[in-house]
Amino acid sequence: MAVDTLEFEEPVAILLKEIQALRLMPATPDRTTTIVRLENRVQELRAELFTHLTPWQRVLVARHADRPVMLDYVARLFTGFTELHGDRRFADDKAIVTGMAHFHGEPVFIVGHQKGSDTKQKIYRNFGYAKPEGYRKALRIMQMAEKFKRPVIVFVDTPAAYPGVESEERGVAEAIALNLREMALLDTSIVVIVCGEGGSGGALGLAIGDRVLMQEFAVYSVIPPEGCAAILWRDSARKVEAAGALKITAPDLLAMSIIDEIVPEPVGGAHQDHALATALIDEAIARHLAEVSAMSSADRLERRYQKFRSMGREGHAFVSAPLAAVAE
Repeated sequence: MAVDTLEFEEPVAILLKEIQALRLMPATPDRTTTIVRLENRVQELRAELFTHLTPWQRVLVARHADRPVMLDYVARLFTGFTELHGDRRFADDKAIVTGMAHFHGEPVFIVGHQKGSDTKQKIYRNFGYAKPEGYRKALRIMQMAEKFKRPVIVFVDTPAAYPGVESEERGVAEAIALNLREMALLDTSIVVIVCGEGGSGGALGLAIGDRVLMQEFAVYSVIPPEGCAAILWRDSARKVEAAGALKITAPDLLAMSIIDEIVPEPVGGAHQDHALATALIDEAIARHLAEVSAMSSADRLERRYQKFRSMGREGHAFVSAPLAAVAE
């Protein structure tokens, strides 16, 4: 099945249409050779384009409709997955999925945002916008993991926490704040991977861990670019400028020690090859999980504390020049 191209992939789209037209014709040796040559050129063009993406273009890749979502990775990475439901207080939030499974033969707990992969699923999952009961469900499961001494693997992929009235009424800010505190103190290994959008407190409410990994074309930010532009400049059309100012890309965040490692993606993004994207994540999670699980509890908790405590110190310029000018 053809994967939709993004607006900046116009040269690739032209070649893909040419390939499609040739495949509709009767096969001949010449046509087959031409198709192979064009497919190789597509790969070359994609590699070149994706080496020089702007921050806003990375946002578009992170939001691609065909990008793998949490349950796509769960199906490929884990065995024996059993979903666990409900926060035992109000409801079962479909935007956050939790459960037990085996990873490389070892029992683990899994927590993460689930956006959905088609329109029906996206509506069912509230487009990944979690409500307070979702964060309370996640905390319940992570505390269960601590009780049974099992590691937790977290997938972060949300535009933000749900901002609706009912979400505020049920205390979404308190739920996120409680998760921040409790995840910092959980006595079990926690590996987090930002695999799409890591937006606002909705992302951070699940993103406290011993290691925070990030896919190459994912984004991780205090606010989506559109929201930032609307607040600072009263003009959401300046989202491209805001994306650059926010420092939301994986290389930016690695340079500031917000994340610990960038997980490579297939040429053209994870949506081009789900299996390869999963294999790259598999290797990274397995390596980091082995490292943190080998630590003593006291050492692991101290390192986790210092990791987040040190953010913003010694030259970590979180506010870039354009935003600083507006703030002043």
